Amino acid sequence: MIKINEAVIVEGKYDKIKLSSVVDAVIIVTNGFGIFRDREKLELIRYYAQKTGIIILTDSDSAGRKIRGYIKGAVKKGRIINVYIPDVFGKEKRKEKPSAEGKLGVEGIDVKTLVSAFEKSGVTASESNWKSDITKFTLYELGLSGGNESKKLREKLQKSLGLPSLMSAGSLVDVLNTMMDSGELAEYIRKIKEKDDVI
Repeated sequence: MIKINEAVIVEGKYDKIKLSSVVDAVIIVTNGFGIFRDREKLELIRYYAQKTGIIILTDSDSAGRKIRGYIKGAVKKGRIINVYIPDVFGKEKRKEKPSAEGKLGVEGIDVKTLVSAFEKSGVTASESNWKSDITKFTLYELGLSGGNESKKLREKLQKSLGLPSLMSAGSLVDVLNTMMDSGELAEYIRKIKEKDDVI
């Protein structure tokens, strides 16, 4: 498993599943052209571009190029690395027929070719055994979800960490896992609560 410092942007959930078998990294899914309307996800991508840098890994077809171009245009600050997969013609196993252009997407590319694509782009990578342990249940246990004051506490946490205000619980879990473990998060929340008796 290769540890990638940057957040990786892919088009679909099957791309994410494939990539998860190769890299240990934050992987953000655009849901195809859904990114054009998803303000929260775009804010998250901008956040990562400035904090860690982002890697854009879209399919090699015209739709992939449009999504890549849109993200590059929307991210004004930070670091963007483009990783390109080669044109490989064929059909993904789960699909009945090939894509309109007949090319394999990220999900259909073999692991060796994917690793090679990252290497060619000069991506910072290292072997990693570390895995953070923050889950949605951790957020619940710490009062960040499921309670009357959870939203307020979450907003305070996000503000103090310099995170976008528009974030789903799933996105927050992904981000926190790149910053700390559950013990450190619990300590962070304790300090926030100490500063504010209302919570």
